[in-house]
Amino acid sequence: MNIHLGPKAFVLGHPITHSKSPALHSAASVVLGSSIEYGRWDVTERDLPREWQYLTENYDVRGFSVTMPLKSAIIDYLDELTPFARAVGVVNTVFWRNGKAVGHNTDVSGIVNALTDAGANPSADSEYAIWGGGGTATAACAALAYMGAETVHVYAREQSRTQRVQDVAEAVGVEFVFHDISDAGADAHRYAVTVSTLPAGVADLILEPSSAVAPNSVLLDVSYAVWPSPVAKAYEALGGKSVSGLEMLMHQALDQIKLFNGYELEDRLPQELEILAAMCQSVGLPARTKLPVQVFDQMKLIKTSN
Repeated sequence: MNIHLGPKAFVLGHPITHSKSPALHSAASVVLGSSIEYGRWDVTERDLPREWQYLTENYDVRGFSVTMPLKSAIIDYLDELTPFARAVGVVNTVFWRNGKAVGHNTDVSGIVNALTDAGANPSADSEYAIWGGGGTATAACAALAYMGAETVHVYAREQSRTQRVQDVAEAVGVEFVFHDISDAGADAHRYAVTVSTLPAGVADLILEPSSAVAPNSVLLDVSYAVWPSPVAKAYEALGGKSVSGLEMLMHQALDQIKLFNGYELEDRLPQELEILAAMCQSVGLPARTKLPVQVFDQMKLIKTSN
């Protein structure tokens, strides 16, 4: 075995040229005093078996951030899944504990904290919506369950394409209700929290001048290639608050940093606010003034016995 010097972590996926994860992780490492070097490793699903073997045999790997198209395929290489990863059905984080490769999903924490930072404070009778039924919608469903949702309203073009979200809803004990995406604009006023998981540009025409949104409601647009996005501008013009998916990315990375450095999700990092400030600065976000919500309690996620 030819171990490269020093502990390493990588973001795995394809394409990853423009990934902001190295900036976030590197900024945190400076404040934390971590010796882990973080880099990109471009991997397709076809090449994953070879690259997994190479990386784990030749580097002192402490963790992987996993992006598309590997979030499901990576599961075959893991020894364990956390309850969050099992519930969501996909993995965006791999870390090692006691010699075992463990899969987790920190997107749940990222969504919870992005919404909380934006002022989302849903009551017991609040309603929650998800636009889109793809991979990120599964994490959104789990995150909304964690925040107290009893029902999730999912807007998509075809119900058949939302099966994975339905599976997550069943796993976390919330009711799944399907709506056609064409109704999303007219229904926007019903929801205290809406998460758009649609690709950049797809949500731009959902809201119309005749649409309305609930007072103090929040829209998380996971797309952040252009910010503010047209749908975010439209939502705020109607009186709501919008938040960028870059906030989600930053918060999910904080939990990855904990796990890669041997901490647990319920731990606070030393100088955590300073770490968050450095991470925010690295990607152009405003500094935080309060510590994030710790998302680790599986009993808050999974409300029923399955």
